[in-house]
Amino acid sequence: MEGKKKKVIVVTYYWPPAGGIGVLRCLKLAKYLTQHGWEPVIFTSSEEAYQFLDPKNNDEVPEGTEVIRIGAFSPLEAFKAFSGRNKEVPLMDIMATPAQKNRWLDHVGLWIRGNFFIPDARSFWMRPAVRRIREWLKHNHADAIFSDGPPHTNTVVANRIAEEFDLPWVADFQDPWTQVDYYAHMKIGRRADRIHRRMEQDAFRRADAITIASPTWAGDLEAIGARNVEVLYYGYDEADFEGYRAQSVDRPILFHGGLLGNDRYPAPLVEALKRLKEAGVAGMEGLDIRLAGGVSPDVVSNIKAAGLEEELTLMGMVSRADVLGEISMAGLLLLPINIAPNCKGRVPGKLFELMRSGKPILALGPVDGDVARLLRETGTGETFEYDDVTGVQSFLLRYFSGSLDLPRQSMMDVRALSNERGGARLAALLEEAMQARSSAPGRER
Repeated sequence: MEGKKKKVIVVTYYWPPAGGIGVLRCLKLAKYLTQHGWEPVIFTSSEEAYQFLDPKNNDEVPEGTEVIRIGAFSPLEAFKAFSGRNKEVPLMDIMATPAQKNRWLDHVGLWIRGNFFIPDARSFWMRPAVRRIREWLKHNHADAIFSDGPPHTNTVVANRIAEEFDLPWVADFQDPWTQVDYYAHMKIGRRADRIHRRMEQDAFRRADAITIASPTWAGDLEAIGARNVEVLYYGYDEADFEGYRAQSVDRPILFHGGLLGNDRYPAPLVEALKRLKEAGVAGMEGLDIRLAGGVSPDVVSNIKAAGLEEELTLMGMVSRADVLGEISMAGLLLLPINIAPNCKGRVPGKLFELMRSGKPILALGPVDGDVARLLRETGTGETFEYDDVTGVQSFLLRYFSGSLDLPRQSMMDVRALSNERGGARLAALLEEAMQARSSAPGRER
């Protein structure tokens, strides 16, 4: 008979019905924790705080999961009104997708965000979240706590609760904090920077284990004092591919799903396509460049200026189920990595679904980065630097001619990168944290 499950408090601002890629990591980990002896109790924000909804994500929540929602003021709607944005359109990233008009207001907004909303724009949620978890713990028992960051408001909340109630804590730094690529663009002053770094170091000292999404970023965290850091890849859920079948269509389809901002404008791809179109290359007939998700107006303008307006299809925000449908029909999947100082460690969550799809991947970014290594080892794609128009053009010629062959560098199996494996490893980390804390000097045993 199955033993009684241990309870873990999960602090995550995003939870279904929230949509987008940001909700999936914690959702999938919680889903598979339940298969490894843990019962997650979710503390999350109110549904009104979410910019984009995908009700299908509710199907992923384990039956019987206790979900406690906590409301708080969100400045995002106020910023939309302040910057003249359409209140009905989700605001995903003002640096990657700036306003088409009055861009100076974005700079003002960034300065306010970086210096007054610490650690992030969800900071108003901290106090009510701490208060609500504290009240819950007065009447309930928890064996450990897990936090999902960013937003690192989650990290701060979990730190305070772990310290007050002496709970084992695994802190997920899915993305870094002060080392994240956009930190340098937030116009953060000295005072705010000191607060950010103090909060980050407090988390390093208190967390029993830290997880992060790539090997390079794990090394970066350790370089500034983090302990017990382990790579926990974003992964993919095999259950999402039940009934999936890669399809062949009679025209070349290039697909990208997710945010496509100015910091990942696929310049060599656009230039290579422009040259090939002008040359009348065989196999390009009926080309469809399909972009789903938030796309910067600048990116759209540049693609049209390259003479590719007829080939461009802007799909807007779509559900995950629809994204998988698009992937199944695409001939080539696009994965531009952020152009940033620490982009070698940037491993987008979507990568693993793309690899599992069986479709070839064209990635843009450092050829010595973590994404490039994963693509080489699994034989699922190739990576090109942002200045390598010739390399991208050669790759596209092979694709359009039907001669694209992707060699595998090792025997890495994509299925080893599943969310089920990740959930099992997180369960083990929580167990290890419990054991380490119970045996620490000064603890009653």
